[in-house]
This record gives sequence, C-alpha cells and structure tokens, in this order.
Amino acid sequence: MGTTKIFRHRDYELQCSAKAADNGKFAPSLVVCKQVWPTRPREISVPRGDHATEDMAIDAAYAQGVEWITNYG
Repeated sequence: MGTTKIFRHRDYELQCSAKAADNGKFAPSLVVCKQVWPTRPREISVPRGDHATEDMAIDAAYAQGVEWITNYG
C-alpha cells in the first residue's frame, strides 16, 4: 500500500504516489490527467531512484509531472 497526493498544475491533475520498494526505500509513480477534453489519464514513467521517504518520492513524481506538462502538455 502507498501514499497518493493529488496536485493541479495548469489544466492538469497530477496523481503522485509513493510505494514501498524492496530495500526499505520508496518508488514514485505518476498519472497525469487533463481536466478538459480529452481527459484520458496517462501513466508517466518516473525514474525509480532511492527515495528515503514517501514525501521525497512524491516530490520526484510531481517534478516529473511538471516537466512532462511543460514539454508535452
């Protein structure tokens, strides 16, 4: 089980999650969904990294989401 936080950036919703990894660290995950049509959610790849806390993993997912929106949104 993991922690999920939802953020809004421009016209997008970022669902940033952190799940426990094998080594006691946390792995980030990210789903981006546009808030206007088309609203198809997209799972965006986030480098796994070794994040010591859930908050650090969520911050990494958020940063990746903002970068994705800037480049492709």
